[in-house]
Amino acid sequence: MAVKTAGDTPVLTPEQLQSVVGALKSPRRLKTEVLAGLVVALALIPEAIAFSVIAGVDPRIGLFAAFTMAVTISFVGGRPAMISAATGAVALVIAPLMKSHGLDYLIAAVILAGIFQILLGLGGVAKLMRFIPRSVMVGFVNALAILIFMSQVPELIGVPWLVYPLAAAGLLIIFGLPRLTKAVPSPLVAIVVLTLITVFAAVAVPTVGDKGALPDSLPSLLLPNVPFSLETLKIIFPFSLAMAFVGLIESLMTAKLVDDITDTRSPKTREAWGQGVANIVTGFFGGMGGCAMIGQTMINVKASGARTRISTFLAGVFLLILVVVLGDVVSLIPMAALVAVMVFVSIATFDWHSIRPSTLKMMPKSETTVMLATVVFTVATNNLAIGVGVGVLVAMVLFARRVAHFMTVERTVKTIEGHEIATYAVNGELFFASSNDLYTQFDYALDPERVVIDMHGSHLWDASTIAALDAVTEKYRHYGKDVEVVGLNDASVLMRQRLGGKLG
Repeated sequence: MAVKTAGDTPVLTPEQLQSVVGALKSPRRLKTEVLAGLVVALALIPEAIAFSVIAGVDPRIGLFAAFTMAVTISFVGGRPAMISAATGAVALVIAPLMKSHGLDYLIAAVILAGIFQILLGLGGVAKLMRFIPRSVMVGFVNALAILIFMSQVPELIGVPWLVYPLAAAGLLIIFGLPRLTKAVPSPLVAIVVLTLITVFAAVAVPTVGDKGALPDSLPSLLLPNVPFSLETLKIIFPFSLAMAFVGLIESLMTAKLVDDITDTRSPKTREAWGQGVANIVTGFFGGMGGCAMIGQTMINVKASGARTRISTFLAGVFLLILVVVLGDVVSLIPMAALVAVMVFVSIATFDWHSIRPSTLKMMPKSETTVMLATVVFTVATNNLAIGVGVGVLVAMVLFARRVAHFMTVERTVKTIEGHEIATYAVNGELFFASSNDLYTQFDYALDPERVVIDMHGSHLWDASTIAALDAVTEKYRHYGKDVEVVGLNDASVLMRQRLGGKLG
């Protein structure tokens, strides 16, 4: 329920702000959703055209993908207010297929990728998100901000000098207007004002129309003209699988980021299979496929304040209306205005706290290393999925290295009834990284005839540890000594009974 303030004004919880019905009943919230959708649609147009160029397809293919992805995901997606459309990461994956086999095979690959995403989503791939450390998430956000900024640099090179004051004026409006009023999203105001200036002043600067021809008709349902054969599957399978994984990683990471910004939770499994449904729909309408778009999502959620599926749906609808009905008007928008919006998004997205000297001094070196590895590999490859994968791998290696040193072995020798007994107390978690050192912790030649290995303070996690323990006991037997392993917990006993003496 909404909480009443002193002035009897209802204060909605973050979850209530996501309600579509609630937004439809509130003119103020509905206006925010509508304007947010319009701003995102305007920002999507040049991005979709640019990604079409990367993929080697006609601009209409990217624009239709942006429309179908946004509209479909607004119904089936798990994260309200998140924007999905044609993306650079997906374009990079499918570009070689387009070049070698053409559009029909590309569309078939998009449909198959959607099927893979549904299967992966229903199979629980979203649960793997729990293994992504915070340092990887911070690196992901920072790398994303850098990539967004870098994607705008070409728009500022080799252009008329008037582009620079226009972009600066756009940034001034975007950052300054919220100090005066938040009634209208400042990015939208910047786009409108700069467009009016360039039109009425007859200023010759690059515009959206210079990026490519906008479509003049609605997308239509089609089937890819490819042989339904094993040979076709062999061609498209690797591209579809790569697209499915890249799309899911980027979408689930973006959904987690929006969860943090909005203080809400979203069903990641639904988001995973929802991305698959959206790609299948997009493929059958001749689109190039896509996934969540972090830049446009930040415009929607952070810059414009949208919280519901309405903004996502309207972003797709407005996009289609703008390019099909109002294409002549949209083509007049100066690229300087959209550059200003995207630079603002990059600045707002970057986690500046993570690079403060005080933060870097406080954080463990391993955490900073993971964050930097994620940023470097993401920026170097221009692929968020690769960057996140490397970040997780580095985090795992550093964690295993750190935990491996927690294993200790203490030796004591006692004389009982005239017989010496050497007892080794093993403490810590034993797995492949820590158990490799276990073999070297014993004094095989000098120990007395009876040896006890006390495992009360440890746990056996994998086959590497069982093999190491087998090697220790076999070494003592080689010296003709009696060795006994005691204190194993139930899980460790079961593992040793199943694997002990069978690993060679």
